[in-house]
Amino acid sequence: MITLAQETTGQERAITIILFTLLIAVTIGITVWASRQTRTAADFHSGGRGFSGVQNGFAIGGDYMSAASFLGIAGLIALYGYDGFLYSIGFLVAWLVALLLVAELLRNSGRYTMADVVSYRMKQRPVRTAASISTMVVSIFYLLAQMVGAGALVSLLLGIEEGETFLGMDADTAKIVGIVVVGILMIVYVSYGGMKGTTWVQVIKAAMLMSGAILITVMALAIFDFNLGSLMNDAADASGAGGAFLEPGLRYGVEVPGDAWQTLVNKLDLISLGLALVLGTAGLPHILIRFYTVPDSKAARKSVNWGIGLIGTFYLMTLVLGFGAAVLVGRDAITAQDPAGNTAAPQLAEAVGDYWGGDFLGAVLLAFIAAVAFATILATVAGLTIASSSSLAHDFYNSVLRHGKATGEEEVRVARFAAIGVGAVAIVLAIFAQNLNVAFLVALAFAIAASANVPTLLLSLFWKRFNTQGAVAGIYGGLISAVGLVFFSPVVSGKVHPETGANQALFPKSVDFSWFPLENPGLVSIPLGLLCAIVGTLMSKESDADRFARLQVRALTGAGAEKASQH
Repeated sequence: MITLAQETTGQERAITIILFTLLIAVTIGITVWASRQTRTAADFHSGGRGFSGVQNGFAIGGDYMSAASFLGIAGLIALYGYDGFLYSIGFLVAWLVALLLVAELLRNSGRYTMADVVSYRMKQRPVRTAASISTMVVSIFYLLAQMVGAGALVSLLLGIEEGETFLGMDADTAKIVGIVVVGILMIVYVSYGGMKGTTWVQVIKAAMLMSGAILITVMALAIFDFNLGSLMNDAADASGAGGAFLEPGLRYGVEVPGDAWQTLVNKLDLISLGLALVLGTAGLPHILIRFYTVPDSKAARKSVNWGIGLIGTFYLMTLVLGFGAAVLVGRDAITAQDPAGNTAAPQLAEAVGDYWGGDFLGAVLLAFIAAVAFATILATVAGLTIASSSSLAHDFYNSVLRHGKATGEEEVRVARFAAIGVGAVAIVLAIFAQNLNVAFLVALAFAIAASANVPTLLLSLFWKRFNTQGAVAGIYGGLISAVGLVFFSPVVSGKVHPETGANQALFPKSVDFSWFPLENPGLVSIPLGLLCAIVGTLMSKESDADRFARLQVRALTGAGAEKASQH
């Protein structure tokens, strides 16, 4: 095992600061340029629908391959082997649902947001209000993951050990500073650059992420003579779990001898996680709005194909990143830096650099990969923030409060203020969620999206009988059940590490009010969301067959999609 230096030298810090400064300068420059190109509401919300399929495909990859992918999944694989890779599989398979059921129809049917489609044949105000609230909740959960990842990164890069300080900051303070800096930057990106600036930041980030991941993957594999089997066997030996590291059951679906109930709960939790990952993508607001940035449904389909190619290639590399970190960094070094494993990938970059070129190359690669991860976080939080602010401005302010009479300039102004509010809420919540793995936090966002948004969206597109009461009941039913079950789950209170006894919940160890046994609510909340939508529909006599027929024509042809979908 390669022993990593525990102290970051002044030279390493200088390299890190230079790279981060360049990254931030470039992205702010893009934002300033984009702000000069953003003149209308269409420019702000959808980038003027002027991006090609390839450009949007890279932006989708940049938006989707978040801190959960690069930091969280690599950390989970490094700590739990096979079970960590389940996230990669789930995230990738989910795109088939988005491609086959959502992408083209959504692009043809709506204008700026998911609510444009859901509310097309409904009463506007209650449906758009519900959709806006759902968008906010999903985005906040997803934002938490990115901000927690940013805090862990900054702490690692500054190399602040226990009892030490840097610029007056201890390690915990550095994490909080990292969270605040990312929050401020995302507000700037969205407020000034809108969708155009956000998209170009995501395109550049996707290129950086793929380049960085390929570089570290090749360097790590070269140490093992490009023999993946040898790497995996060495990782199993180094993990301390032996062959179990390469088999299911180390983290999810764990069998507990003598405790049939806990074994059943663990198995059900695994099914719940898989269900949320596979269905969640089709309901993520920041992914859905990407389909509106292209000129037609053909470009939407092409962008998804490009996105799947990039995302699939990247997730295959997470296998090498995770197992490589398990061997070359070691479980103890990973958990010492971050108990949830969120810094495994940057630590691997330093380890392979040390192996091939000594401390200097290790410092350069650590700084480069951390800058890539930081760019990953910035791009994703910008996408999430613009999804939230656009929904608040377009769905709630214009359609609900102003009855569709607000001007484009008013919408953009409200969206910019909304970005500030969303950023502030995300910063505060992320400070309290620092102990949680970022991939796990994203899985919760997927479960909420799959529960509240997916049933309503699909029923809107495919069920003629569907109506306003069903849409509202489906969104609120899925949302309340998912968030409520998460709140009373071990994620929020009562979860401690079985070996170390360290707190792994949101609340301190002294607080425990959990009664729902599953960590991911998808297995219960997704069927509940669908059931609420169906029951709500059948309890109302409202039906508009003509409007549904027009929606079908619009979904298949795109006719009328540029016009506001008001009654």
